[in-house]
Amino acid sequence: MLYREALNKAIDEAMEIDKSVVILGEDVGRYGGSYRVSEGLFAKYGKERVIDTPIAELSIVGNAIGMAIAGLRPVAEIMTVNFSLLALDQIINHASKFRYMSGGKLAIPLTVRMPGGVSRQLAAQHSESYETIYASIPGLIVFAASNPNYAYHALKKAIFLNDPVIFLEHELLYNEEGEVDFNEDLDPFKAKVVKEGEDITVISYLKMVKDSLKAIEKIEKSLNITCELIDLNSLRPLDMQTIANSIKKTKRAVIVEEDHKSGGYGAEVCARICEELFYELDAPVLRIAGEDVPIPYNRKLELASIPTPDKITAKIISWAKENGV
Repeated sequence: MLYREALNKAIDEAMEIDKSVVILGEDVGRYGGSYRVSEGLFAKYGKERVIDTPIAELSIVGNAIGMAIAGLRPVAEIMTVNFSLLALDQIINHASKFRYMSGGKLAIPLTVRMPGGVSRQLAAQHSESYETIYASIPGLIVFAASNPNYAYHALKKAIFLNDPVIFLEHELLYNEEGEVDFNEDLDPFKAKVVKEGEDITVISYLKMVKDSLKAIEKIEKSLNITCELIDLNSLRPLDMQTIANSIKKTKRAVIVEEDHKSGGYGAEVCARICEELFYELDAPVLRIAGEDVPIPYNRKLELASIPTPDKITAKIISWAKENGV
Protein backbone atom coordinates (compact mmCIF):
# COMPACT_ATOMS: atom_id res chain seq x y z
CA MET A 1 0.00 0.00 0.00
CA LEU A 2 1.22 3.49 -0.81
CA TYR A 3 1.80 5.93 2.05
CA ARG A 4 -0.96 8.22 0.74
CA GLU A 5 -3.32 5.26 0.38
CA ALA A 6 -2.67 4.27 3.99
CA LEU A 7 -3.55 7.79 5.14
CA ASN A 8 -6.67 7.74 2.96
CA LYS A 9 -7.78 4.40 4.39
CA ALA A 10 -7.28 5.61 7.96
CA ILE A 11 -9.47 8.67 7.34
CA ASP A 12 -12.06 6.67 5.41
CA GLU A 13 -12.42 4.06 8.16
CA ALA A 14 -12.61 6.74 10.86
CA MET A 15 -15.34 8.57 8.93
CA GLU A 16 -17.25 5.32 8.48
CA ILE A 17 -17.01 4.46 12.19
CA ASP A 18 -17.96 7.89 13.52
CA LYS A 19 -20.16 10.44 11.76
CA SER A 20 -18.61 13.23 13.82
CA VAL A 21 -15.34 12.84 11.85
CA VAL A 22 -15.07 15.53 9.17
CA ILE A 23 -12.20 16.73 7.00
CA LEU A 24 -11.45 20.21 5.76
CA GLY A 25 -8.73 21.97 3.82
CA GLU A 26 -7.70 23.34 0.45
CA ASP A 27 -8.75 21.04 -2.43
CA VAL A 28 -9.61 18.10 -0.13
CA GLY A 29 -13.03 17.72 -1.79
CA ARG A 30 -13.70 17.13 -5.48
CA TYR A 31 -10.01 17.42 -6.37
CA GLY A 32 -9.06 14.69 -3.90
CA GLY A 33 -6.31 16.56 -2.09
CA SER A 34 -3.04 18.07 -3.28
CA TYR A 35 -1.32 14.74 -2.53
CA ARG A 36 -4.35 12.51 -3.31
CA VAL A 37 -4.83 11.67 0.38
CA SER A 38 -8.56 12.50 0.38
CA GLU A 39 -9.27 10.94 -3.02
CA GLY A 40 -12.75 9.42 -3.23
CA LEU A 41 -13.95 10.72 0.13
CA PHE A 42 -16.02 13.60 -1.27
CA ALA A 43 -18.05 11.22 -3.44
CA LYS A 44 -18.57 8.88 -0.51
CA TYR A 45 -19.37 11.33 2.30
CA GLY A 46 -20.49 14.53 0.60
CA LYS A 47 -19.76 18.22 1.02
CA GLU A 48 -20.96 18.44 4.63
CA ARG A 49 -18.20 16.09 5.84
CA VAL A 50 -15.52 16.75 3.21
CA ILE A 51 -15.18 20.50 3.18
CA ASP A 52 -13.23 22.52 0.62
CA THR A 53 -11.92 25.72 2.17
CA PRO A 54 -10.42 28.97 0.90
CA ILE A 55 -6.65 29.41 0.94
CA ALA A 56 -6.71 30.63 4.54
CA GLU A 57 -4.83 28.47 7.02
CA LEU A 58 -5.78 30.50 10.08
CA SER A 59 -9.43 30.09 9.12
CA ILE A 60 -9.05 26.35 8.42
CA VAL A 61 -7.62 25.64 11.87
CA GLY A 62 -9.84 28.17 13.63
CA ASN A 63 -12.97 26.61 12.17
CA ALA A 64 -11.65 23.13 13.00
CA ILE A 65 -11.15 24.15 16.64
CA GLY A 66 -14.72 25.43 16.77
CA MET A 67 -15.94 22.15 15.29
CA ALA A 68 -13.97 20.22 17.92
CA ILE A 69 -15.42 22.28 20.77
CA ALA A 70 -18.91 21.67 19.34
CA GLY A 71 -18.47 17.89 19.35
CA LEU A 72 -17.03 17.00 15.96
CA ARG A 73 -13.69 15.30 15.25
CA PRO A 74 -12.18 17.45 12.50
CA VAL A 75 -9.14 16.48 10.44
CA ALA A 76 -7.66 19.65 8.98
CA GLU A 77 -5.19 19.46 6.12
CA ILE A 78 -2.56 22.18 5.64
CA MET A 79 -0.94 21.97 2.22
CA THR A 80 2.60 22.32 3.57
CA VAL A 81 4.07 22.87 7.02
CA ASN A 82 5.36 26.27 5.87
CA PHE A 83 1.79 27.50 5.46
CA SER A 84 0.92 26.39 8.99
CA LEU A 85 2.82 29.44 10.23
CA LEU A 86 -0.27 31.44 9.26
CA ALA A 87 -2.27 29.35 11.74
CA LEU A 88 0.19 29.42 14.64
CA ASP A 89 -2.02 31.61 16.81
CA GLN A 90 -4.92 29.19 16.48
CA ILE A 91 -2.73 26.11 17.02
CA ILE A 92 -0.62 27.42 19.89
CA ASN A 93 -2.83 29.95 21.68
CA HIS A 94 -6.11 28.10 21.25
CA ALA A 95 -5.94 24.40 20.31
CA SER A 96 -3.11 23.56 22.69
CA LYS A 97 -4.45 25.58 25.64
CA PHE A 98 -8.25 25.34 25.71
CA ARG A 99 -8.44 22.05 27.61
CA TYR A 100 -6.03 23.32 30.27
CA MET A 101 -7.61 26.78 30.57
CA SER A 102 -11.11 25.33 30.85
CA GLY A 103 -10.11 23.03 33.69
CA GLY A 104 -10.66 20.01 31.47
CA LYS A 105 -14.21 20.96 30.50
CA LEU A 106 -13.30 21.49 26.82
CA ALA A 107 -11.81 18.62 24.84
CA ILE A 108 -10.17 19.46 21.51
CA PRO A 109 -10.29 16.27 19.41
CA LEU A 110 -8.51 17.91 16.48
CA THR A 111 -6.00 16.45 14.03
CA VAL A 112 -3.97 18.79 11.83
CA ARG A 113 -2.20 16.98 8.99
CA MET A 114 0.65 18.63 7.14
CA PRO A 115 3.63 17.54 5.02
CA GLY A 116 7.04 19.08 5.52
CA GLY A 117 10.61 18.50 4.49
CA VAL A 118 12.53 18.96 1.27
CA SER A 119 10.83 17.66 -1.85
CA ARG A 120 12.37 18.46 -5.24
CA GLN A 121 12.96 22.09 -6.13
CA LEU A 122 10.00 23.63 -4.35
CA ALA A 123 12.28 26.30 -2.88
CA ALA A 124 12.50 27.76 0.61
CA GLN A 125 8.83 28.62 1.18
CA HIS A 126 7.69 25.04 0.55
CA SER A 127 10.56 22.97 1.97
CA GLU A 128 10.95 23.59 5.67
CA SER A 129 10.77 21.28 8.69
CA TYR A 130 9.03 22.98 11.60
CA GLU A 131 8.52 19.97 13.87
CA THR A 132 10.72 21.58 16.51
CA ILE A 133 8.13 24.39 16.87
CA TYR A 134 5.21 22.08 17.50
CA ALA A 135 7.14 19.59 19.62
CA SER A 136 7.99 22.43 22.03
CA ILE A 137 4.35 23.33 22.76
CA PRO A 138 2.67 21.82 25.86
CA GLY A 139 -0.84 20.62 25.07
CA LEU A 140 0.00 19.32 21.60
CA ILE A 141 0.73 15.75 20.55
CA VAL A 142 3.12 15.46 17.59
CA PHE A 143 3.36 12.33 15.43
CA ALA A 144 5.78 11.91 12.50
CA ALA A 145 4.86 9.18 10.00
CA SER A 146 7.80 7.63 8.14
CA ASN A 147 6.03 4.62 6.56
CA PRO A 148 2.57 3.41 5.47
CA ASN A 149 2.03 1.13 8.46
CA TYR A 150 2.61 3.85 11.05
CA ALA A 151 0.74 6.38 8.89
CA TYR A 152 -2.38 4.20 8.87
CA HIS A 153 -2.43 3.22 12.53
CA ALA A 154 -1.23 6.51 14.02
CA LEU A 155 -3.58 8.70 11.99
CA LYS A 156 -6.59 6.56 12.81
CA LYS A 157 -5.75 6.66 16.51
CA ALA A 158 -4.98 10.39 16.38
CA ILE A 159 -8.47 11.11 15.06
CA PHE A 160 -10.04 9.46 18.10
CA LEU A 161 -7.81 11.12 20.70
CA ASN A 162 -9.42 13.93 22.68
CA ASP A 163 -6.40 16.22 22.44
CA PRO A 164 -5.00 18.15 19.45
CA VAL A 165 -2.56 16.21 17.31
CA ILE A 166 -0.10 17.65 14.81
CA PHE A 167 0.33 14.84 12.29
CA LEU A 168 3.51 15.34 10.28
CA GLU A 169 4.07 13.74 6.89
CA HIS A 170 6.77 14.15 4.21
CA GLU A 171 6.21 15.25 0.65
CA LEU A 172 8.52 12.58 -0.77
CA LEU A 173 6.85 9.72 1.08
CA TYR A 174 3.36 9.88 -0.42
CA ASN A 175 4.20 7.43 -3.21
CA GLU A 176 6.39 5.17 -1.05
CA GLU A 177 5.08 1.62 -0.82
CA GLY A 178 5.09 -0.57 2.28
CA GLU A 179 3.28 -3.35 4.11
CA VAL A 180 0.39 -2.41 6.39
CA ASP A 181 -0.58 -4.85 9.12
CA PHE A 182 -4.22 -4.01 9.78
CA ASN A 183 -4.36 -6.39 12.73
CA GLU A 184 -1.45 -4.77 14.58
CA ASP A 185 -2.26 -2.97 17.82
CA LEU A 186 0.27 -0.22 17.22
CA ASP A 187 1.03 2.27 19.98
CA PRO A 188 1.61 5.59 18.14
CA PHE A 189 3.47 7.03 21.14
CA LYS A 190 6.18 4.36 21.06
CA ALA A 191 9.40 4.57 19.01
CA LYS A 192 10.20 1.59 16.81
CA VAL A 193 13.46 -0.32 16.50
CA VAL A 194 13.56 -0.60 12.72
CA LYS A 195 16.78 -2.59 12.71
CA GLU A 196 18.67 -4.12 15.61
CA GLY A 197 22.42 -3.69 16.11
CA GLU A 198 25.17 -3.77 18.71
CA ASP A 199 27.63 -0.93 18.08
CA ILE A 200 25.88 2.35 17.16
CA THR A 201 22.36 3.64 17.80
CA VAL A 202 21.05 5.75 14.91
CA ILE A 203 17.96 7.81 15.79
CA SER A 204 15.79 9.44 13.13
CA TYR A 205 12.24 10.19 11.92
CA LEU A 206 10.24 10.88 8.74
CA LYS A 207 12.16 10.49 5.46
CA MET A 208 15.55 10.38 7.16
CA VAL A 209 14.68 6.91 8.52
CA LYS A 210 14.73 5.58 4.96
CA ASP A 211 17.94 7.45 4.11
CA SER A 212 19.62 6.29 7.32
CA LEU A 213 18.75 2.67 6.53
CA LYS A 214 20.46 3.01 3.16
CA ALA A 215 23.52 4.51 4.84
CA ILE A 216 23.67 1.80 7.49
CA GLU A 217 24.10 -0.92 4.86
CA LYS A 218 27.34 0.74 3.68
CA ILE A 219 28.53 1.63 7.19
CA GLU A 220 28.25 -1.93 8.43
CA LYS A 221 30.18 -3.30 5.47
CA SER A 222 32.88 -0.65 5.78
CA LEU A 223 33.45 -0.90 9.54
CA ASN A 224 32.40 -4.51 10.11
CA ILE A 225 29.97 -3.46 12.85
CA THR A 226 26.18 -3.45 13.33
CA CYS A 227 23.96 -0.40 13.78
CA GLU A 228 20.60 -0.15 15.52
CA LEU A 229 18.09 2.17 13.85
CA ILE A 230 15.27 3.81 15.84
CA ASP A 231 12.30 5.57 14.25
CA LEU A 232 11.03 8.06 16.83
CA ASN A 233 7.41 8.10 15.51
CA SER A 234 6.16 10.35 18.32
CA LEU A 235 8.04 13.63 18.75
CA ARG A 236 5.83 14.86 21.58
CA PRO A 237 5.82 12.96 23.85
CA LEU A 238 9.26 11.48 23.15
CA ASP A 239 9.76 7.80 23.94
CA MET A 240 13.05 8.01 25.84
CA GLN A 241 12.76 4.46 27.14
CA THR A 242 13.33 2.88 23.71
CA ILE A 243 16.27 5.24 23.13
CA ALA A 244 17.73 4.43 26.54
CA ASN A 245 17.44 0.67 26.03
CA SER A 246 19.38 0.95 22.79
CA ILE A 247 22.12 3.31 24.01
CA LYS A 248 22.75 1.19 27.10
CA LYS A 249 23.56 -1.60 24.66
CA THR A 250 25.53 0.24 21.94
CA LYS A 251 27.09 3.05 24.06
CA ARG A 252 27.01 5.40 21.05
CA ALA A 253 24.32 7.63 19.52
CA VAL A 254 23.82 9.37 16.18
CA ILE A 255 20.83 11.61 15.45
CA VAL A 256 19.83 12.19 11.82
CA GLU A 257 17.30 14.86 10.86
CA GLU A 258 16.49 16.93 7.79
CA ASP A 259 15.78 20.09 9.79
CA HIS A 260 18.45 22.80 10.18
CA LYS A 261 21.04 21.91 12.79
CA SER A 262 20.68 25.07 14.91
CA GLY A 263 17.60 24.59 17.07
CA GLY A 264 16.47 21.49 15.21
CA TYR A 265 14.52 18.72 16.92
CA GLY A 266 17.70 16.64 17.12
CA ALA A 267 19.09 19.19 19.58
CA GLU A 268 16.32 18.30 22.04
CA VAL A 269 16.94 14.56 21.61
CA CYS A 270 20.67 15.13 22.09
CA ALA A 271 20.09 17.18 25.25
CA ARG A 272 17.84 14.50 26.71
CA ILE A 273 20.42 11.80 25.97
CA CYS A 274 23.20 13.84 27.58
CA GLU A 275 21.06 14.62 30.65
CA GLU A 276 19.71 11.13 31.21
CA LEU A 277 22.29 8.79 29.65
CA PHE A 278 25.61 10.61 29.87
CA TYR A 279 27.43 7.87 31.77
CA GLU A 280 26.24 5.25 29.30
CA LEU A 281 28.04 6.96 26.41
CA ASP A 282 31.49 5.96 25.17
CA ALA A 283 31.57 8.76 22.57
CA PRO A 284 30.07 12.21 22.04
CA VAL A 285 26.64 12.23 20.38
CA LEU A 286 26.86 12.87 16.63
CA ARG A 287 24.21 15.11 15.07
CA ILE A 288 23.68 15.00 11.31
CA ALA A 289 21.29 17.69 10.13
CA GLY A 290 20.49 20.20 7.42
CA GLU A 291 22.62 23.27 6.84
CA ASP A 292 21.62 26.57 8.42
CA VAL A 293 20.39 28.11 5.18
CA PRO A 294 16.96 28.58 3.58
CA ILE A 295 16.41 25.59 1.29
CA PRO A 296 17.73 26.51 -2.19
CA TYR A 297 15.78 26.01 -5.41
CA ASN A 298 18.80 24.85 -7.42
CA ARG A 299 18.84 21.04 -7.24
CA LYS A 300 22.57 20.70 -6.55
CA LEU A 301 22.41 23.33 -3.82
CA GLU A 302 19.23 21.79 -2.45
CA LEU A 303 20.95 18.41 -2.04
CA ALA A 304 23.99 20.13 -0.55
CA SER A 305 21.78 21.68 2.13
CA ILE A 306 20.34 18.44 3.57
CA PRO A 307 21.60 15.02 4.67
CA THR A 308 21.71 12.36 1.95
CA PRO A 309 22.53 8.65 2.32
CA ASP A 310 26.08 9.25 1.09
CA LYS A 311 26.66 12.15 3.50
CA ILE A 312 25.18 10.19 6.40
CA THR A 313 27.48 7.28 5.55
CA ALA A 314 30.60 9.43 5.33
CA LYS A 315 29.93 11.36 8.54
CA ILE A 316 29.17 8.29 10.63
CA ILE A 317 32.22 6.39 9.34
CA SER A 318 34.51 9.36 10.06
CA TRP A 319 33.01 9.85 13.55
CA ALA A 320 33.19 6.12 14.30
CA LYS A 321 36.88 5.94 13.38
CA GLU A 322 37.68 8.99 15.50
CA ASN A 323 35.96 7.39 18.48
CA GLY A 324 37.38 3.90 18.18
CA VAL A 325 34.27 2.07 16.99
